[in-house]
Amino acid sequence: MKFEVKGTVLPVLEAVLAPGETVVSTHGDLGWMTPTVSLSQTTQMGTGSRGFMKAAKRVVGGGGLFLTRYSVSATPGTVVFAAKLPGNIVSVEVTPERSYYVHRSGFLCGTEGIEASVALQQKALTGGFFGGMGFFLQHLTGEGLAWLELSGEMFTYDLPAGETIRVHPGHVGAFDETVSFKVSTIPGLANKFFGGNGFFLADLTGPGRVWLQSMSIQMLAAQLAEYMPDNGGGNGGGSSSSGLVDGFIGGVFGN
Repeated sequence: MKFEVKGTVLPVLEAVLAPGETVVSTHGDLGWMTPTVSLSQTTQMGTGSRGFMKAAKRVVGGGGLFLTRYSVSATPGTVVFAAKLPGNIVSVEVTPERSYYVHRSGFLCGTEGIEASVALQQKALTGGFFGGMGFFLQHLTGEGLAWLELSGEMFTYDLPAGETIRVHPGHVGAFDETVSFKVSTIPGLANKFFGGNGFFLADLTGPGRVWLQSMSIQMLAAQLAEYMPDNGGGNGGGSSSSGLVDGFIGGVFGN
């Protein structure tokens, strides 16, 4: 199986499959493919209760109830996955000794040995609810190659043991399982309510690698909301009172 990232601002991932090879995706990220590629749906774990629970956890984490398998049988084929937003597509090698936490829409595709589920550890769950990261993170485990989609420019930091970086939750792209993750509050009432940065920060502490994304999907949506039509048929600017309410809600739950 050969993978290649093509493009610049809006990249795609091209996967060339040999007979018998399969790539799996949890999202509807298909761009195009050759006729030799066949599609099928699976929960990966069968129809038992264990399989259903894993599929349900995957949905909560940002994936789909079913996985799409792209396979070829006798003739090689090509399938291309397209990024949803301007940014980067990067690969990580998942092993039983090394797993990753990824923002909820960050897992693009992977080989069949990859498991994508919701992060249920307290450190990640708390951060999901109160840090504005779309409620949950995805946890990639198993063994194989996974491809991640990060928005905007990408920045990586290799944190030594004990070193901490404080990040707005929307800019956290992915991090090693060895990285400690907890939520802290922005100091000062004025900073919380009038700073426009939300109430919370993600404290990432080494050892391990951290991938940060310069484009926060939540912030992008908030900026575009001003130009979207509201229920009354006007623009999304709204009244001054609704703006204050929206600002307060955004401050509490993050951008």
